[in-house]
Amino acid sequence: MRVLVTGGAGFIGSATAAALRDAGYEVTVVDDLSRGREDMLPDDVRFIRADVTDAAAMDPIVAEGAFDACLHFAALIEVGDSMQRPDAYFATNTAGTSRLLEVLLRHDVGRFVFSSTAATYGEPIHAPIDETHPNTPTNPYGESKLMTERMLAWYRRLYGLRSASLRYFNAAGATGRHGERVDAHQTHLVPLVLLAASGRRPNVRVFGTDYPTPDGTAVRDYIHVADLADAHVLALAALDPSSAASRDGAAEAGTGDGRIVANLANG
Repeated sequence: MRVLVTGGAGFIGSATAAALRDAGYEVTVVDDLSRGREDMLPDDVRFIRADVTDAAAMDPIVAEGAFDACLHFAALIEVGDSMQRPDAYFATNTAGTSRLLEVLLRHDVGRFVFSSTAATYGEPIHAPIDETHPNTPTNPYGESKLMTERMLAWYRRLYGLRSASLRYFNAAGATGRHGERVDAHQTHLVPLVLLAASGRRPNVRVFGTDYPTPDGTAVRDYIHVADLADAHVLALAALDPSSAASRDGAAEAGTGDGRIVANLANG
């Protein structure tokens, strides 16, 4: 099976590209390298540098590739930044995905795995959060992803596009050449802890002291990037209409076992 991985030179996308390759898929990665790195990719994965939200650029790539499926990771992902630049998040995450879907449908790509987010849920009403939880995002990032999930539900109904959306909280860890990019814009806790431990930053700031937890700091579900990559491969397999386990729609990917943020920050 030929699969297209958009945003596949990033942290989660590159790990998934490797997992797909190991599972026997023929993989093509498209990424504009605005945040990804080509050296994160396996040597035997085809790479094309392009803007996946540009329909004119993507059309010949998809036409030539004759892909059976697309796994979509290309997105803006910073919650705080989305509050400052909501227009950029809706333009890239929602409108950009819509343009990509138009190209995929034009060339009969019938399966789509969407890297979504647990930010679709908003403030927790019950814990642990599961797929029955209401979707009431509190930031443009979560809203932009939820709008895409809603598009996919309509595309399934009207065009027959089979899709799976994976919602997860915090990806972390590394495997082989696949790890988070560490730079001045890093906001994720685990890389910040490692930067502090290596002396590359003076400390780690933990926000929030009034959560209903033993020490008042937040609890977060951290999933290892290798496990998350495997989850995307399994989601793709589940879209096979000939499989007895065939299913589509939104699902969570996580451990279900939260970790207190302060414990992580303190090592």
